[in-house]
Amino acid sequence: MKVSVIIPAYNEAPRIGAVLDAVWPCEWVDEILVVNDGSEDETSAVAAQYPKVQVIDLAINVGKGGAIATGLDVARHPILLLLDADLVGLETRHVNALLEPMTRGADMTLGLFKKGKLWSDAAQAITPSISGQRALKREILEAVPNLIACRMGVEVAIHQTAKQRGAKIVRVDLDGVTHTPKEAKFGLVKGATARARMYAEIGKTIVRSKMRNGNDGETNEKEL
Repeated sequence: MKVSVIIPAYNEAPRIGAVLDAVWPCEWVDEILVVNDGSEDETSAVAAQYPKVQVIDLAINVGKGGAIATGLDVARHPILLLLDADLVGLETRHVNALLEPMTRGADMTLGLFKKGKLWSDAAQAITPSISGQRALKREILEAVPNLIACRMGVEVAIHQTAKQRGAKIVRVDLDGVTHTPKEAKFGLVKGATARARMYAEIGKTIVRSKMRNGNDGETNEKEL
């Protein structure tokens, strides 16, 4: 099994190296696409130092959905791994855990934070579909409607599409993994504003999905 990794990144120069340290040693990972979403820092320069990495620079910020769509256009393999660029505590064993069920017939895996930070653990326990850490078959991502327009709601759109297709979804605990809070990255005011914008985009995606589909669909989902 060969895997294409897509990592959307916006101003993540201080953080993306730790993620790439965990990703590139994985034997299943054949290419890593870091989509630099209009960053104003050294995100591209940091990422380009790592093995297996191809940096795709976007001239303007198009949002997470657009960055993932760009990576999808370039990715060469039928199995994709989506990861956030600001993860804390990610190790190669977590990457392997996300990918291993794909060798046993899973259509998608969903990585959920455990024993990281209380606020991030709780958020994913309540709404697991918002997780940005997942492996999936390429055709699921290709089937997501209006992928670019989803922006920060892209995870919900992917999850809803997988459920509509009756996908076999395996939940994977990512022990000790969490995010860097937006407030820590951007400051209290800008971070809170970014968080509010994220939840607004997620909400819009949920509404659009319900209007389009009318139900959540059926899925075969289990924990690992």
